[in-house]
Amino acid sequence: MEKEDLKVLNKGEEEELELQGYRLCRWRLALVGLGVLFTGGFLLLLLYWMPEWCVKSTCTRTTARDAEVVLLRSTDEFRRWFLARELIRRYGDYQPTQIRYFTFHSTTYYWSDEVQNFGVLTGLEDLQVSCSTLHSEHSVGLTRNQQEYRRLFFGVNEIAVKVPSVFKLLIKEVLNPFYIFQLFSVILWSADEYYYYAVAILFMSIISIATSLYTIKKQYIMLHDMVATHSVVRVSVCRPNNEIEEILSTDLVPGDVMVIPINGTIMPCDAVLVSGTCIVNESMLTGESVPVTKTNLPDPLPGDRGEDNDSVFNTEEHKRHTLFCGTHVIQTRFYTGDLVKAVVVRTGFNTAKGQLVRSILYPKPTDFKLYRDAYLFLLCLVAIAGIGFVYSIVLSILNKVPAKTIIIESLDIITITVPPALPAAMTAGIVYAQRRLKNLGIFCISPQRINICGQLNLVCFDKTGTLTEDGLDLWGVQRVENGSFHLSEENAYKENLVKSQFVACMATCHSLTKIEGQLSGDPLDLKMFEATGWILEEATEEETSLHNRIMPTVVKPPKQLLPPEPAVTPEQDMELYELSSAHEIGIVRQFPFSSALQRMCVVARLLGEKRMDAYMKGAPEIVASLCKKDTVPENFADVLEGYTKEGFRVIALAHRRLESKLSWHKVQNISRDHIEANMEFLGLIIMQNKLKAETPAVLEDLRQASIRTVMVTGDNMLTAISVARDCGMIPPQDTVIIADALPPHDGKTAKITWRYADKASQTSHLEEVNITLDDVCHIDEPKKQELYHFAMNGKSFAVISEHFPDMLQKLVLHGTVFARMAPDQKTQLIEALQGVDYFVGMCGDGANDCGALKRAHGGISLSELEASVASPFTSKTPNISCVPSLIREGRAALITSFCVFKFMALYSIIQYISVTLLYSILSNLGDFQFLFIDIAIILLIVFTMSLNPAWKDLVSRRPPSGLISGPLLFSVLTQILICLGFQTITFLWVRQQPWYTVWTPLSDACNNSSHININNTEIDDHNIQNYENTSLFYVSSFQYLVVAIVFSKGKPFRQPSYKNWPFVLSALTLYVFLLFIMFYPVKAIDEFLEIVCVPFDWRVKLFLIILVNAVVSVVMETFILDIVLWKLVFSRDQQGSFGVTPVAPTPQGGIDLRYYKCLTRLCCPSRMTPKARYMHLAQELRVDPDWPPKPTTTTEAKTLPENGSTYQIMKNS
Repeated sequence: MEKEDLKVLNKGEEEELELQGYRLCRWRLALVGLGVLFTGGFLLLLLYWMPEWCVKSTCTRTTARDAEVVLLRSTDEFRRWFLARELIRRYGDYQPTQIRYFTFHSTTYYWSDEVQNFGVLTGLEDLQVSCSTLHSEHSVGLTRNQQEYRRLFFGVNEIAVKVPSVFKLLIKEVLNPFYIFQLFSVILWSADEYYYYAVAILFMSIISIATSLYTIKKQYIMLHDMVATHSVVRVSVCRPNNEIEEILSTDLVPGDVMVIPINGTIMPCDAVLVSGTCIVNESMLTGESVPVTKTNLPDPLPGDRGEDNDSVFNTEEHKRHTLFCGTHVIQTRFYTGDLVKAVVVRTGFNTAKGQLVRSILYPKPTDFKLYRDAYLFLLCLVAIAGIGFVYSIVLSILNKVPAKTIIIESLDIITITVPPALPAAMTAGIVYAQRRLKNLGIFCISPQRINICGQLNLVCFDKTGTLTEDGLDLWGVQRVENGSFHLSEENAYKENLVKSQFVACMATCHSLTKIEGQLSGDPLDLKMFEATGWILEEATEEETSLHNRIMPTVVKPPKQLLPPEPAVTPEQDMELYELSSAHEIGIVRQFPFSSALQRMCVVARLLGEKRMDAYMKGAPEIVASLCKKDTVPENFADVLEGYTKEGFRVIALAHRRLESKLSWHKVQNISRDHIEANMEFLGLIIMQNKLKAETPAVLEDLRQASIRTVMVTGDNMLTAISVARDCGMIPPQDTVIIADALPPHDGKTAKITWRYADKASQTSHLEEVNITLDDVCHIDEPKKQELYHFAMNGKSFAVISEHFPDMLQKLVLHGTVFARMAPDQKTQLIEALQGVDYFVGMCGDGANDCGALKRAHGGISLSELEASVASPFTSKTPNISCVPSLIREGRAALITSFCVFKFMALYSIIQYISVTLLYSILSNLGDFQFLFIDIAIILLIVFTMSLNPAWKDLVSRRPPSGLISGPLLFSVLTQILICLGFQTITFLWVRQQPWYTVWTPLSDACNNSSHININNTEIDDHNIQNYENTSLFYVSSFQYLVVAIVFSKGKPFRQPSYKNWPFVLSALTLYVFLLFIMFYPVKAIDEFLEIVCVPFDWRVKLFLIILVNAVVSVVMETFILDIVLWKLVFSRDQQGSFGVTPVAPTPQGGIDLRYYKCLTRLCCPSRMTPKARYMHLAQELRVDPDWPPKPTTTTEAKTLPENGSTYQIMKNS
């Protein structure tokens, strides 16, 4: 039926949404209005918390086109609901233009009658324009009318981060269900004249809300400031009649032609260069603060405009010609009479920077079991409260209690069972952990993430600047002459090499440029050029503008390296002599480095020579394949393997003398394939990317703690593998399998080619003890298994994600190196790892890591720049030593949360038991008894038991992730039963005492007539003072302290409780005070707490009850639970906790065999089901004969016609 249509937006994308259309219904609105009045506004709150209920109760379904309100639902695992108002905009000058749209998460969705659905307009790329069309049709600019019309659809070119007002944030924060419950409790207590505790809770809530508001507001201001910098600038745009007009950058729309100023600018949009050259700093996007040269988009000649030469423009494919929003254009170069122009392709939130900001503003929620379980646990407490609620009402009605008292006392049961102080108590531990992290130089802007960090079992690291120092160092060179290698030399700064082709190649084959007199460019190029000692000279702006072509960059050696000059005779022309003796090389044309081709090439000419030379550098295998075979040494492969195994980055050089017929003009138009052929192999340059001193030790600590480590970098694959081996992420004996994936092409399906990075040596077959899920009871037979790691680049990752989704999950199980990853791919990798149930940490230092840092369970930035805005944690220490510290503190905070939650649950249940028993005799605890318990005992203990610092070592087991786990439930339930039992015994036993009577002000059970208050002979309305109340007050007060001590766990995640002196002091003070008032009654204290005098022998009996209660609680928690059940469940949990997968060891392998033997004697179930998804996968892969893929094989994607799913077939290539 048309009315029930369900639209899907962003199909197949990360932000896929389901859309339903609704129209407002007046009679439903009226009914809801009445409901809000009758419920005192509670229904309005409920509809605020539940958007789908709000829409369904006030609207009727309609088609998406006719909708006034749209209800959206995410298709991910969270299935979140959102609502948005659909608006109509009319444009007067272009009748009958009517635009239907709605805005969601800073993205505007427009209705399209063609596709009968809403869609997003991203920019010029929507038109699928070719490169030649961009030059011919889009390079003249837009008229003002065209610009205005386009602005209707694309909006203002602005990445607007609105900082909400304090009032708005306050309303949003206060409407949290917990604060609403606290407000309800405060009102109820005030009605019951229980003002003191109400004021205490109100005070804590105000502090909690104020802290939260300050943090959120600060985050918004930081993000706003980061985005607002240079967001509005004045720009020059071209109009069709060759006019240049100055406008504000906010008025730019896709299709505008922007003039890039000579002195550079911060780009306010994404634009493609159509004329001129720019030098750009893209650190905002890539994290690498290396200037990049951007050239104009190639414009194929009319005869060459075939499918191959004239491709459709795409920002990813043509990023060498695209200037991205937020990047800094340092300087420009241009031809005579021509300006440096760029066509605007994307604006606002559609730009690269806009997408980055959106990922920070609207992150996916991080699902954490602790918080889900906490809500389930609270629901159980609410159910218990419901029973007490009904019980108190029935009891009160039977005893003809006044209606007001019935309402207050029955509602009071709910506030006792669900403790309103719980949020403050849970926050305390996190605040203390945050303070400890600050002392370690780690700053946190998302405190809730601290707990989640305690669960991390996999950490992804960026490479450059995180694991390694920022740059590369030249280790040495190894030249080739006559087809054989010379011995390696430390550098090429020698007189005898100054005129060699090897040094000429090092001096010319780069993309360096001078910015304000300083050489800048790729660090590798910089180190290589500096090693020659040569000088680089560039044409000035004035010289460039005088010539029809860009003046060549010239390189020359310093004079001291040139051979001594003979004396000049008077007959010789001085100028001619200088010209002939000078050794200057002009770089005529550059073919920039291409990651796909793995090489770069330049055409150069020595001053005074007619013929030109081609110089090439790149990946050794690629360069060697393009050289004449007789110039490549026979032992080339062995020498190369020797260097790569030692972790060096090796670059090969080659040279070719070009034909004399190749003129300057022809060289400018020739394809690089003609140049890069029949080269002569010159030799190798050996570079090393130095690791930071702390890196290997930290990675070893993480490995010992069974936490997997993964490298995700924008750098080259081979370098990344080399660094991974160097730092111990990939042990030397392990095999690296590189997955090269190709997208579908020419009717062929997508395929993955597997190749091994280096030959696996015999040592790679280790005697590895693997505890499998099938034979956990038969672990005496160690199995031989080869340890392997997958490595892939960003392009392969994209192809595998799209065409081999099932394969991706298997690959991330053993994937250790992910190279050439774009910022969004880093985020996708984090999501893929989370998809197989890993708890993922991310450590990076650049803005290109922002999305991944935000998406990870625990993201830690080593930079205080853009990345710190997105990252929950920022470290002042610029190395990865902060990662184990964060995990240790996370584990301590998590265990503290468990302790506090269990203690608060027990506190409410103990108080619930006391009140329920007293209700049966129409009594209750007194206001000051409640106050003493709630403030003097509970708040003091809660705020000091959270102070235990983290344990000094990172152990190999993780704390449980949720409250609904065997040991924790067993712990809570046994303590509840113990407390219930001893309180019931006390309640019944006191009534069996020979001296027992119903207490009155004249009662004298102590035989102490002086203690009787003669003046106060009135019976208390609330019946507080009685023997049952006094006995239960003493016993329950000690029970709170006993459970606090047994729940306050130390090793292996926190320091022992006896080292937490505020907690020890608080507990001892309370014990001494309670024992004192129990054995030595003080009249003033007894009157204040409404305690009655009981005989001394009953006090001794109470002391014995308390003592036995304490012993039973400690024995049950410490011995039975910790020694037997806790370790037994950990044995099962360990499979999910270890970074290794016991069934097919992942790279950080190893499980303690003796530990398992000990546990299996205690319990050996026939089959232990793994908890985590990656465990299931590992179990499947263990029995798969085709896994891991063999070298030189290919995996192809096949489509089954009946269901369209993909599967893989292995075949020899």
